[in-house]
Amino acid sequence: MYQAGLVLEGGGMKGIYTAGVLDFFLDKEIMFSSCYGVSAGACSLCSYLSKQRKRAYRVNVNYLEHKDYCSVQSLLKTGNIFGVDMCYKLIPDYLDPYDYETFNQYEGKAYAVVTNIRTGEPEYMQLKDMHKDIIAVQASSSMPLVSRNVKIGEEYYLDGGISDSIPLRRSMKDGNAKNVVIMTKEEGFIRKPAGNELALMKVRYARYPKVYELMRERHICYNNTVQFIEEQREQGNVFVIRPKHVSQVGRLEKDKAKLDALYEEGYRDAQECYVELLEYLER
Repeated sequence: MYQAGLVLEGGGMKGIYTAGVLDFFLDKEIMFSSCYGVSAGACSLCSYLSKQRKRAYRVNVNYLEHKDYCSVQSLLKTGNIFGVDMCYKLIPDYLDPYDYETFNQYEGKAYAVVTNIRTGEPEYMQLKDMHKDIIAVQASSSMPLVSRNVKIGEEYYLDGGISDSIPLRRSMKDGNAKNVVIMTKEEGFIRKPAGNELALMKVRYARYPKVYELMRERHICYNNTVQFIEEQREQGNVFVIRPKHVSQVGRLEKDKAKLDALYEEGYRDAQECYVELLEYLER
């Protein structure tokens, strides 16, 4: 296990790129002492820590046509475009069983990044017992407008990407001098200001104005974070793996062929930088 941080960006179904990278890591037995997953990155992180190769891929593509997995019907019926019962109960406990025992053997620390919608602050919930802590992964993956608020304790949470899309600073604050960042946006990507959905945000989250404020400023925070990552990469402090080209996969992509291609791209990108990655981790 490398004494280093692993930081995983979200991105909806674009996260299948991360699944490809992590499967290459599993093939080469590359593990990290600290892991931080945001949204889809938190979901892929779970299967990586249980060492279930290609499970994250299967969860992404095997249920695309199931109305209880990801659909407008699910959104209208439950308030969640990704069906909570299917994603966080039926799949891990029955359809594609999660290896809880192997996860329990992981000796590092893993976190799902969530956004407290009252305070507007990111929180980093440690994953210790996946039977109980899966709710943190659910919260981290709950996109605004198409997901219900997730209650944990006395607070309510949504997608970690709202407040900390790529938590490199947190990993460094935790003492990780080396960090590997897996991004789902291509090199040169610049996030643009939110559009018409901002008006919906203001109405939907009237009781939680911090959500609207975060979404209004999200492009600024995201682009600043990317600039910080690039500065750290140029200084040799961070190793970045990200798509080389603009992805054709949407956040709620249903085209299996596109998802397959992006998964393979992630695996191939990790494979191509393997020697350089080892040099970085072992120097």
